[in-house]
Amino acid sequence: MNVARSWLRPAFPVVTAIVLVLAACSSPTESEDGGTGSPDAGGGGGVEGFVSIHGSSTVEPITSAVAGAFADANAGFDYEVGGEGTGDGFASFFCTGDSDISDASRAINEEEAAECTDAGVEYSELQIGYDGITVMTSPDNADVNCLSFLDLYALIGPESEGFTNWSDANDLAAELEAAGLGTSNAPYPDAPLDISGPGEESGTYDSFIELVFGDIADARVESGDITEDEAATTRPDYGANADDNVIVEGVEGSSSSLGWVGFAYFEENASALKAIEVDGGDGCTAVSTESIADGSYPISRPLFIYVNNAKADENAALAPFVDYFLGDGYSNVSGVGYVELPEDQLADTVATWEGR
Repeated sequence: MNVARSWLRPAFPVVTAIVLVLAACSSPTESEDGGTGSPDAGGGGGVEGFVSIHGSSTVEPITSAVAGAFADANAGFDYEVGGEGTGDGFASFFCTGDSDISDASRAINEEEAAECTDAGVEYSELQIGYDGITVMTSPDNADVNCLSFLDLYALIGPESEGFTNWSDANDLAAELEAAGLGTSNAPYPDAPLDISGPGEESGTYDSFIELVFGDIADARVESGDITEDEAATTRPDYGANADDNVIVEGVEGSSSSLGWVGFAYFEENASALKAIEVDGGDGCTAVSTESIADGSYPISRPLFIYVNNAKADENAALAPFVDYFLGDGYSNVSGVGYVELPEDQLADTVATWEGR
């Protein structure tokens, strides 16, 4: 009996049940090698081996669901999924050759790519969906319903270190607005500013800084208010954690909280959280599957998996698993709360994989 292993896996009981039902109800077909299973699943009990997946905690629910369904169809298949963060996934596992696949909530950066090259790791970059970074608070926080990029910089950016109350950011917000760096929703409430979010190891952290702080931080560097190093950071004094479930718990635990996390983790806990609309310059927009898919939600981003090409040739389980991921298993992307690629973009991803 297959024993599937997963590290830092969030609880998605409804999704798991759906996956199991789909796996149980699928009709086997004859494969080219005489086995049974979906033509592109490599399944039906014929695939044996072990696949190691590490990286983004945002992408982890997708790969866990896909791997679980694949394991159900292939008794000889085993796997591990770790959600240490995009950066740690590349540095500690993938670019050292210790994992087969790296989950990533942002594209690999130049330094990481160089580390992989130096280690002789050649890979295929496969975009597998979209996410919307969800800014959230407690449902009890009736005073905050929409925040602009300027607001988020004033509250969470590198110049907000030491702010313990929402209203502490009022003066900074006014200064940024006077400098023409956006519009503000200040004055902010006179309430404790309890922040929970991802740490530096997370691709969500990097994406948030790039998408939300980017233009404002660049302007503050030019004006001499912050350094280039500070422009690549948030304030350091908040509850940072690599585990998205812990971030959610932190936001739930304060009536005047502020935090950010991948959309699926928000949706899983939506009854205990309140999503804050975000204004990226075109007005306040609520996060939803639709606003992520059409790009109107201003903190939308692509999601990736990176596959070690040499291991795909050496590991008999790896290529069939990726084939299944991009084929019969692809519905798990939306099944766990993220947004699937349009057909043409999925076709491009499949072509990249087949052309490796």
